[in-house]
Amino acid sequence: MKRGKMLQVRYTFIMAVLTVLLLPATSLNAQNTNKKKPNVVFIYVDDLGFGDIGAYGATKVQTPNIDKLASQGKRFTDAHTASAVCTPSRYALITGEYPVRANNLSSAIFDRDSLLINPNQFTLADLFKEQGYATGIVGKWHLGFGTKKPVNWNEELKPGPLELGFDSYFGVPVLNSHPPFVYVQDHKVVGLEEDDPFVWGEEANTRPYPEKWNRGDQKIGGADKAHSLYIDEKVGTTLKDSAVAFIKRHKEDPFFLYYATTNIHHPFTPAKRFLGESDAGRYGDFIAELDWLVGEVMNTLDEEGLRENTIVVLTSDNGGMLNRGGQDAFKMGHHMNGDLFGFKFDAWEGGHRIPFIIRWPGKVKANTVSDQLISSNLDMVATFASLFNRKLKKGEAVDSYNVMPIFLDETSKEIRNEMMIAPNDLRNMALRKGEWMYISAQGGGGFNAEYRGMHDFGGASATTFTNEKNSDIENGKIKADAAPAQLYNLKEDLRQTENLYNKYPEKVKEMKKELEKIKNSNQTRPAN
Repeated sequence: MKRGKMLQVRYTFIMAVLTVLLLPATSLNAQNTNKKKPNVVFIYVDDLGFGDIGAYGATKVQTPNIDKLASQGKRFTDAHTASAVCTPSRYALITGEYPVRANNLSSAIFDRDSLLINPNQFTLADLFKEQGYATGIVGKWHLGFGTKKPVNWNEELKPGPLELGFDSYFGVPVLNSHPPFVYVQDHKVVGLEEDDPFVWGEEANTRPYPEKWNRGDQKIGGADKAHSLYIDEKVGTTLKDSAVAFIKRHKEDPFFLYYATTNIHHPFTPAKRFLGESDAGRYGDFIAELDWLVGEVMNTLDEEGLRENTIVVLTSDNGGMLNRGGQDAFKMGHHMNGDLFGFKFDAWEGGHRIPFIIRWPGKVKANTVSDQLISSNLDMVATFASLFNRKLKKGEAVDSYNVMPIFLDETSKEIRNEMMIAPNDLRNMALRKGEWMYISAQGGGGFNAEYRGMHDFGGASATTFTNEKNSDIENGKIKADAAPAQLYNLKEDLRQTENLYNKYPEKVKEMKKELEKIKNSNQTRPAN
């Protein structure tokens, strides 16, 4: 090599070394910090009840992967959603706000409804994005798109998840029981062609299933190619594949994955390989598929060497539902909410007390159980903000509590002593405070169709089928002399068999006053 060329090579090498050495300390620190930041996979299961998995007592369905996850982390027995209904529950997770107080939200929305969250509002995804995370959502969205009603599915669907802090979205835009039965990626319907648009009022070219709805003002058809890509029995696997791809794509960076499964919401459409895998009919078989989906995600974390630095949370948006498939499973001995009273949509415990499992190797002690009161959705913003010592500002996640000290066994004291819970019917608003539960009206505030076989079977009528006992109910009806509202001591009576309203009038007065205070306040979270 000639001397001049040798000097040039040495010069280039020295300058490269100096470039690295002279990098600003903040740049190097940021890179090192990013490597240490834990990834987060948040698995939000649809309609998974307190008794739906083995770790919580199920015997008619086998859930080895979820049970393994529980054994590797901490399982909570007193975790609750802010709502007993899917859409408001997701609103609470993303915003850290009580949905009923923010916009009077208590029921599900459908294909005509616009985005419920203001893009200027601070969200769970915003929290991670500002920390340099790749943020993605895979699965069920169910919080609306755009700013106008009805939604124009032939145009770009914005604002949506991407305007709320997520870098990417792939999934089912509303839910698997209601139209449009298509996939959305980022801002567009997958497979939509200009010469084959959606048309309101037309039949959709999709496979019919019991409990699959395409009627009334929600009826939308056309878009045959887009609809043809949506095959009910393949939805679970398709979403899982997208979640796995997201993890692999971002394995070198810190990432936050919000994986919202359509399992186990009706219609119960597991892949053929899972049919007959349980002793609880299609309902149980859909749980068997869910367990496999979770296992595949866990295997991916192991294969990519991400397990030790990844927080995994598995929980549900609300309690299990007594729809037709649920009724069949219940008759076969599978009690989706365990010994809890009531079902999805109810203010009773079965509507909102749900499984909550967290695994964080080396941080969260394995094979532990906590009976601390937490919110599985409201509390996530403040809790994950604590990972970065990020103080929530005024107006951000105003109802979110930091429960990380409970996850890490840093305290035995109650962090959240009270929680407001909304059923489908806002006349039955509820307040949990310590061991007490107050419900502001008679009944559960959820579905109350009278006859078995009806999709919305529930309430007092359902007790003739489930054999659940409650002092206000006799022969499937609310007693004529029943108290106007309800009070239960959950420490003594978790099954809510005895209404103590008349026995403790001072406690009723106290709880009622506190419920009104929370409903009408702008903030319940203690100041940072």
